[in-house]
Amino acid sequence: MFTEKIIIEMKEVFNEIPFGIDHTLKVLQNARDIMEGENIDEEEKELISIVAILHDIGAVEAQKKYGSIDGVYQEKEGPDAAREILKRVGYTKNIDRICFIIGSHHTPSKIDGLDFQIQWEADLLENLMFMDKENEQQKIRKCIEENFKTAAGKKLAHNRFLRADCNDNL
Repeated sequence: MFTEKIIIEMKEVFNEIPFGIDHTLKVLQNARDIMEGENIDEEEKELISIVAILHDIGAVEAQKKYGSIDGVYQEKEGPDAAREILKRVGYTKNIDRICFIIGSHHTPSKIDGLDFQIQWEADLLENLMFMDKENEQQKIRKCIEENFKTAAGKKLAHNRFLRADCNDNL
């Protein structure tokens, strides 16, 4: 499978930014957890896993060029960086789709399929870790309601971030 080769390449790119590696591997695990609860075929699982591994790959080049890793710059630099990695490892399937998602992964209005939705949710699960779980329950609930469309993603988000006394709508 190509995912292990792509993980090695991603780690090389992020070698000076360890939090990028940690974040990426957590997003990959979230994507796998969501896919386990959804009806995803093997080819689609591979695509989603690759997107999860490479979704922030533009951050390093964005930092060099723009002095920022803001989403708009990651989206701009990510597709070319992803193409280069995919080429190096010999991966040839669905490259345009992978690059579209990477180049749009901070823009929810561009979500146009289950593969992109799972990536969005997997990344958001990680980003929700930075919210105050005790004091921002309403804000977290609203975020989950507005952003999570898969049953598996919703369940994971509810279980991880909403207190048991707020989990009665599952």
